Amino acid sequence: MSNKIKKGIYQLVEEANQVVEEISVERAKSLLGQEGIQFIDIRDIRELQRDGLIPGAYHCPRGMLEFWVDPESPYAKSIFQKDLTFVLYCAGGLRSALAGRAIVEMGLDRVMHVHGGFGAWREAEGAIVEYQAKR
Repeated sequence: MSNKIKKGIYQLVEEANQVVEEISVERAKSLLGQEGIQFIDIRDIRELQRDGLIPGAYHCPRGMLEFWVDPESPYAKSIFQKDLTFVLYCAGGLRSALAGRAIVEMGLDRVMHVHGGFGAWREAEGAIVEYQAKR
């Protein structure tokens, strides 16, 4: 038995990008605030606390995404049961590609992710707000 992997992260991301629409920061900026569009930040809570997030984004940690999307899950969140287009982002665009693929495979059909993630958003001077913990 071998511990050698058969696919690396970049191949997985490339395959995910065949399933999930990857959008530019410019397109993402044009979608921000539009009715029916919901940005989903899948970064770790420490990243949000340190760097802030896109205004109006809903935070869903990557490790909980499938559980929050599935209406049969005890962890289901109502936001994912709404008729919305979801725009996912992470720090650099890799986790969001993989996450997007997972929820497209679950059955959500209007899913995009931001090329370059939050880093590209910040570089393009996209709006950023300080993270406020939910109470």
